[in-house]
Amino acid sequence: MPLVSGAALGLEGQLTVYNYKGGPCYRCLFPTPPPTTACQRCSDSGVLGVVPGIIGCLQALEAIKIASAVGEPLSGRMLLLDSLSARIRIVKIRGRLSQCEVCGDNATFTQQKFRDFDYEKFTESPLSTSPLKLKLLPGDSRISSKEYKERVANGEAHVVVDVRPSHHFKIVSLPKSLNIPLSSLEARLSEISLALKEEGEKEQKGGNDNQSGTSLYVVCRRGNDSQRAVQYLHKMGFTSAKDIIGGLESWARDVDPSFPTY
Repeated sequence: MPLVSGAALGLEGQLTVYNYKGGPCYRCLFPTPPPTTACQRCSDSGVLGVVPGIIGCLQALEAIKIASAVGEPLSGRMLLLDSLSARIRIVKIRGRLSQCEVCGDNATFTQQKFRDFDYEKFTESPLSTSPLKLKLLPGDSRISSKEYKERVANGEAHVVVDVRPSHHFKIVSLPKSLNIPLSSLEARLSEISLALKEEGEKEQKGGNDNQSGTSLYVVCRRGNDSQRAVQYLHKMGFTSAKDIIGGLESWARDVDPSFPTY
């Protein structure tokens, strides 16, 4: 049975047809699931509403072509949509694997096995569409939004880095936060070092002898990407970096109910 597969995230989308007339199935391309930390969801990263609409219409077109046996379905090829630049590309994807567990020459994946298959266990990810809540950091590398509020009120010298995409940051942000999207964090570590240095110098000029140094906090929308960022920052020597648990949604819920959410 062919699978017309479409996906959309942010301003981009993709479309292909699996398991059609000797073409690859989904498991041919992904024999093992990627780690959950590498997967993004629309509920976390957002999606422009018209993008899934475009991909959905193209899916319907592919289904009609397959059902009526006309045209050239996207088997063995993938359509990539970049709505921001109004570009559509077609790329060739890997062909069917003869050793594939599902469709290979000696496949043992029966209909009964499919019915009994525990997909959540296999992917280590819930099928629920509710927002993902990762737990990647130990407790001493995280603080609650209320704790962060108290430290700000106490005048603690700190830098808060917002790792959301820039178009999210433009919607709403915490005061004096520095926007460095997670995707560009590696290339912009020097900006964090500079911000920490400047904040420390301000404290010294103000006559505050801060023995513990300037604190570094990381925030995102829901507290997932901020944990990934803190993990990386720790590896790169920013060992004092802490994640704000629950991100901006926690801030709006527990600290400032008037803070806009999206």
